[in-house]
Amino acid sequence: MLQTPRPISVVKQLRTHAVILGSTVAVIWAVFIVDSILGGALLRYGVVPRTVDGLGGILLAPFLHANFNHIAANTVPLLVLGWLVMLRDPRHFLLVALTATITGGAVAWLLGPTNSVHIGASGVVFGFLLFAGWYARSFASIMLSLAVVAFWGGLVLGVLPGEAGISWQEHLGGFIGGALAARWFARDPGRAARLVRL
Repeated sequence: MLQTPRPISVVKQLRTHAVILGSTVAVIWAVFIVDSILGGALLRYGVVPRTVDGLGGILLAPFLHANFNHIAANTVPLLVLGWLVMLRDPRHFLLVALTATITGGAVAWLLGPTNSVHIGASGVVFGFLLFAGWYARSFASIMLSLAVVAFWGGLVLGVLPGEAGISWQEHLGGFIGGALAARWFARDPGRAARLVRL
């Protein structure tokens, strides 16, 4: 006789969410502390547009932050939106983060000003923002996403050229990554489980 799988308890789910989010944020802050001790020496490993060395920065940029205000501004929306992404399936967190990281870094690499360096987790935040609002499609998720946008005033406008020193290219790329991930998983809801098992 086939047994139906037991639903995962809410407490276990929340524990999983806390471990994933906590570990991610802990790594980002650990890198920031080390970089602060080194006097910002790691920041050169961000995305440097149209250079071979700058390609490596595509994967490293989300872990690098210029100062306390920069990392603090990314940490809270990363936690809130990252949690919204995990509400449907915790496996989406890593896969959406990776997609947004790659597309955000790639757009910054292609369109960023010459001799600039693009750093920060905001591309991932923009990926989470789009994914959480579109893919989850629950009223609560959409309301929470909108509340995050309202609280961080003009977050979505960050995909447009604006304030000097802010990588709208990475924001736009992350937003595109969130859209691609949302469409990809919406077509095949079981895809996340298969990818994680590989």
